[in-house]
Amino acid sequence: MYIGAHISASKGFEAMGKQALKLGANTFAFFTRNPRGGKAKEIDREDVDKLLTLMQEHQFGKLVAHAPYTMNLCAAKENVRSFSIEMFRDDMQRMEYVPGNYYNFHPGSHVGQGAEKGIEMIAEALNDVLFEQQQTTVLLETMAGKGSEVGRSFQELRQIIDRVELDEKLGVCLDTCHIWDGGYDIVDHLDDVLQEFDDIIGLDRLKAVHLNDSMNPREAHKDRHEKIGQGHLGIEAITRIINHPALKELPFILETPNDDEGYRAEIALLRKLSES
Repeated sequence: MYIGAHISASKGFEAMGKQALKLGANTFAFFTRNPRGGKAKEIDREDVDKLLTLMQEHQFGKLVAHAPYTMNLCAAKENVRSFSIEMFRDDMQRMEYVPGNYYNFHPGSHVGQGAEKGIEMIAEALNDVLFEQQQTTVLLETMAGKGSEVGRSFQELRQIIDRVELDEKLGVCLDTCHIWDGGYDIVDHLDDVLQEFDDIIGLDRLKAVHLNDSMNPREAHKDRHEKIGQGHLGIEAITRIINHPALKELPFILETPNDDEGYRAEIALLRKLSES
């Protein structure tokens, strides 16, 4: 089982890998820069190489880097969108230092322009930034549907993918809290939800899972994560998710409201519940 949590990138790449091991993890997520945006710090090639060596020695799964929350490829304000695209372009170049991993982002918020316009703008940005030689797979994250979020349904993600020329560079990160809050019943009808995903997007594009319980009832469209087993999904549904044949080989990233001790306990618990 590949499981990890979000780890601060402030101390460098090797430190992130060592921190993951302390948590009992064999993958992790990290923000490519401050979660609220801004300039990313310079990359130390030697530090990156130490992480890659550590990952190989401990048989890590794919890393799931996360774009800053301020990145909005369909922003209504042109200066915000332009800044977002340049941030995205810079991150694509930086991700080549850790080749073959994942870069996850929230598709964006159309801010009153309408979902169709937002989808077009996101696809335009992807067509502008993605390049043939890149070794990173870019993951569109499933969203809860709060406000004017794009990506609130499998259909919206499919519409983005269909407009991207280098669509082989795209995948999806399924957030369990988000899709539950978005209306998908993964508690009582997990198989049906995954079949719908396969019919619309294709399970071959599902590359990672953000594993979160939810503070909200289904279809609340609020996106409030809860600790594993303490929310409306519950431990039985979480157990079915991590052991599902279509999901169990994917990297699972915890984004639950925890400190390091909490993440260590959740990772240990999930390993006990895992059949692999």
